[in-house]
Amino acid sequence: MHAYYADHFVLPLPSGHRFPMAKYARLRERLALELPQVRMHEALPASDGVLALVHTPDYIAAVAGGSLAPAAQREIGFPWSPAMAERARRSVGATLQACRTAMGGAGVSANLAGGTHHAYADKGGGFCVFNDAAVAARLMQAEHARVARASGPLQVAIIDLDVHQGNGTAHIFARDASVFTLSMHGAKNFPFRKEPSDLDVDLPDGCGDAAYLEALDHALDDLGQRFTPGLVIYLAGADPHEGDRLGRLKLSFDGLEARDRRVMDWAWQRRVPLAFAMAGGYGINMDTTVQVQVHTYRTALEYHQRWQALAALSPIGAAATAAGAPRWQNAAA
Repeated sequence: MHAYYADHFVLPLPSGHRFPMAKYARLRERLALELPQVRMHEALPASDGVLALVHTPDYIAAVAGGSLAPAAQREIGFPWSPAMAERARRSVGATLQACRTAMGGAGVSANLAGGTHHAYADKGGGFCVFNDAAVAARLMQAEHARVARASGPLQVAIIDLDVHQGNGTAHIFARDASVFTLSMHGAKNFPFRKEPSDLDVDLPDGCGDAAYLEALDHALDDLGQRFTPGLVIYLAGADPHEGDRLGRLKLSFDGLEARDRRVMDWAWQRRVPLAFAMAGGYGINMDTTVQVQVHTYRTALEYHQRWQALAALSPIGAAATAAGAPRWQNAAA
């Protein structure tokens, strides 16, 4: 299974900053040690042209050139630096590459970071600079139209199970019937002014495994009745875990693993390629966040292996799967 990373672009954050930047490198170290079947590749940066499929030219230029106003930097939560701008581009690039790889025959692929769902077209917020899922959805639609010569746009479902509502993503696709936004999140958590998704599931503080999984089952049933995707982008946030500093929900390790399995099985049953990003995770103990994420990768590997077995039944499918990442490497196009 292919996964893409950009953790060597480390933001120079002030002492005491609450964003756990080190979690990305720690996840990559754990995967290399415990799951060598995950083939990791350095993410390529998304170009201005690709970012402009979603973001306004003025905002892209401000991030690239360091002219973001102090208020805009405060809303994002990161001070501007060249590393901040480069990391933001590569975080988008990682999700682009994951989507391309999944759609290119691998079936399941991943971004070791990403899930920057608080970014709007013209501004960032909540530790999110550019919206990787939104840009990836737009680019996959453009590439699908060119390659498949389809009569209609590629239908993309964004299943956002970060504990915080995906307000930026919801706003970007508010009038776009080709992208279905599902967000399941804490009702009283950030952002306090939420944007309407196609399907929002608001959860009370303290929600545990049983109630969460029941709500997810209903949400996935609803999604399946209302929408037929050709690609799923899954935000597998670790922050619903009971040990998260910002989450306010009470899911266990087992509950989150069951969550991941439900989403991945939903896509597998429909033979829909799935790319996932790690999204939020702010554990009191950083190792707790990373453990949740490692479990997500273990589950994803099972479904990737199913795709491989399916492809092996067909010489054409086997060739596409073998091509995998190299066929789709240029995220900067």
